[in-house]
Amino acid sequence: MLKQFKNHIENHLSFLKQGKLLIAISGGIDSVVLTHLCYQLDLNVALAHCNFNLRDLESEADEDFVLELADSLELEAFVQGFDTMEYAELNKCSIQMAARELRYSWFSELSAELGFDYVLTAHHADDNLETVLINFTRGTGLDGLTGIPMVNDIFVRPLLPFSSSDIETFAKEQHIKWREDSSNKSVKYLRNKLRHDVIPILKEINPSLLQSFKSTVDHLEATADIVEESTNAVLKRAIEIMDDDKIVFKISEFKKVNNPKAYLYEVFKPYGFTEWNDVLKLLDAETGKQVYSPTHRLIKNRAHLLLSEISLETNAVFSVLDLNHEKQVQTSFGTLFFDEADALLATSSNLIFVDHDKLEFPLTIRKYAPGDVFYPLGMTGKRKISKYFKDEKLSLLEKENTWLLLSGNDIVWVLNRRADNRFRVTEHTKRILKIELK
Repeated sequence: MLKQFKNHIENHLSFLKQGKLLIAISGGIDSVVLTHLCYQLDLNVALAHCNFNLRDLESEADEDFVLELADSLELEAFVQGFDTMEYAELNKCSIQMAARELRYSWFSELSAELGFDYVLTAHHADDNLETVLINFTRGTGLDGLTGIPMVNDIFVRPLLPFSSSDIETFAKEQHIKWREDSSNKSVKYLRNKLRHDVIPILKEINPSLLQSFKSTVDHLEATADIVEESTNAVLKRAIEIMDDDKIVFKISEFKKVNNPKAYLYEVFKPYGFTEWNDVLKLLDAETGKQVYSPTHRLIKNRAHLLLSEISLETNAVFSVLDLNHEKQVQTSFGTLFFDEADALLATSSNLIFVDHDKLEFPLTIRKYAPGDVFYPLGMTGKRKISKYFKDEKLSLLEKENTWLLLSGNDIVWVLNRRADNRFRVTEHTKRILKIELK
């Protein structure tokens, strides 16, 4: 196996030979064998062990074993203890998910702090099969059926081509010791139930199951490349605007394809959407209809879909301080600059001139609220902000991201859109204030 592992590294993961590597080690056979293989290839490795404190003395014995192994191989070792039960309760997730989140977060932090290039995990071919079966039982797309990626950002799985049988044979031939995790025998966890009850039956039906599975995954990965290429072609035509706040998609481009739902799935699954029938219905919904994921939302706006991140910012209010000392105000949407002007110059969407003496300080900045009215510059009389938004054909997202500058309770400026007539510069104005948003 050592020769095969060496060839695998040289042919597919040669970048590991020059990297500073951190091995995620539990003390079990897989991670211990990975450690010995990397050590025998003289790779630059250190060990990282998570003590999840779930098995009392057994967890402590695992930690001691890892430290002894590191000492015997003269490798640096890092150990981190976690209160996994408390984390699971606070975050309302399973113990398995809690352990996963804790370890990957720590591995990432440790790598960033100490300059490790990659984190190696000991996932192998059997793990890959189990993962695909889990995804299959829960419902998944093409990505879920292609299994565990060999390289995912800083995380690398060098043992994916090898079976659990390969690993065990190598361990016994090399007289390698490892720790047995008693929880791996419990079939109350789905992965263990598949491992102990389902997969042995599948291997009995097909003794070459892992080889057949690998062949299937290879075909699916090739198909995934085709899907990605086709999706990117549609995206290139569909995306009309992409900026810091949103991505605007032309609905017509999704309607042109044979299976819009399939393309919507490929485009929007990275943003956490799961209700695909609702997403599909957006194509023909009325303007303003929305579909949410935990992190994003899709809004129907006439002939477009608007994708935006769900903002944690609510109705924040910014105060403009004494202009004798403060000439600018930093906000989440830009910086407002205030300065005295000698004359009235040309205005623009982000620049206005107002009568300084008509202002009541401090000024405030907030978002639109129902019932707001103003007197649009260049128009007669007052108008509700909501009516102004409608006349300007603003999308829901644009409405929500529009801010107002106020003097007392009066609107001075709908920022980046329209100034208020009541504060305009006239022939009687003695002091002109220039206000600019950058």
